[in-house]
Amino acid sequence: MNKSKFSPEEMLILDLDTSGTSLYEASRFLDSPETISAYLAESIKAQDPQMLMKALAEVAKAQGVNKVAQEAGVNRESLYKSFKGGAKIRFETVKKLLRAVGVELTVQPIAANQSAPNFTKPAAGVAKNCDSENCCSNQTSGTEARCLGKNTQR
Repeated sequence: MNKSKFSPEEMLILDLDTSGTSLYEASRFLDSPETISAYLAESIKAQDPQMLMKALAEVAKAQGVNKVAQEAGVNRESLYKSFKGGAKIRFETVKKLLRAVGVELTVQPIAANQSAPNFTKPAAGVAKNCDSENCCSNQTSGTEARCLGKNTQR
């Protein structure tokens, strides 16, 4: 059996004329609270803070950066720096920006067809589902966890 090995050099390169095209700007389509909410929700699903900040930048662009900065109570120049990427932004600032663009952050249970993040050590006081006899017995010292499953004794 002769297996051929993939070689990127052998791939065809398309010569496309892109002179009549422009860059996609999401801000042109963010014209309602529902659209903005859906757009930001999808960016949050990526679990990448920079993706959220890029999405917020597009929303701010659609609504006017000066207006968003003023409503959020932040300096316009600082807002541009936050949107640029690489800067650490406080959660309180994100909440202010979300409110300024007309949306809020909510929490809901993870759907059955999606997997939850795998947290190996719950924080102090965090509830943990138990499916085995020793589910809560592998805690590090000084960490207390409430068990919500069948086996609640420790």
